[in-house]
Amino acid sequence: MAFELQRYTEALKPDELNFLLRKESKERKMYYKIFSILMVMSFVLPLAGAWYQAFDGAPNAFSSFRYFGSVILMLLISSAATYGSYYINHRSLQLDIRERTKTIDTIRITKKLYITAKKTYYFYIDSIIKLNIEVSANDFERLKEGDEVSIEYSTHSQQYLGYF
Repeated sequence: MAFELQRYTEALKPDELNFLLRKESKERKMYYKIFSILMVMSFVLPLAGAWYQAFDGAPNAFSSFRYFGSVILMLLISSAATYGSYYINHRSLQLDIRERTKTIDTIRITKKLYITAKKTYYFYIDSIIKLNIEVSANDFERLKEGDEVSIEYSTHSQQYLGYF
C-alpha cells in the first residue's frame, strides 16, 4: 500500500506577505543597482580598451565608430542578461505577491542533526524544495526520523516560510 503525502495551497498570512514584499523590494533595488553598474561599465570599458590600444601604438585607436559600436553591443548584452535574470527570478516573486498564496507540503524527516558549534537543530527532509530545515529543540526531541512534518513555501518563487 503506497502512502502519498499531501500538498495544497492556502492564503498567505499578513506577516508572510510582508516578508515577500520586503524581499521583492530589496531584490528590485539590487537589479537597479546592478544594471546601473553594467551601464556605466558599458561606456568605461570601450574607452579603456581604446586607451590600451593607443598606448600599444595602434593607428586610429579612438575610432568613434568602434567605440559606439562596442558601447551599443555591451549595452545590449547587459540589458538582455539583466532582463532575463529579472524575468526568470523576480517575476515568480511578484506572482506570489499578486496571488497571495503559499503551498503547504507534508514531508518526511530523513535524518536529525544537532550542530554543537552553533547550538542549532536540523531535520533533513525528503522535499524537492528544501534539503533541511532548522527546528526548535522541543521539536527536535519530540519528532523522530520517519515522522511527517509540514513545510510552507511561496507557490511560485518557492521561498521557505516555515514548518509545523
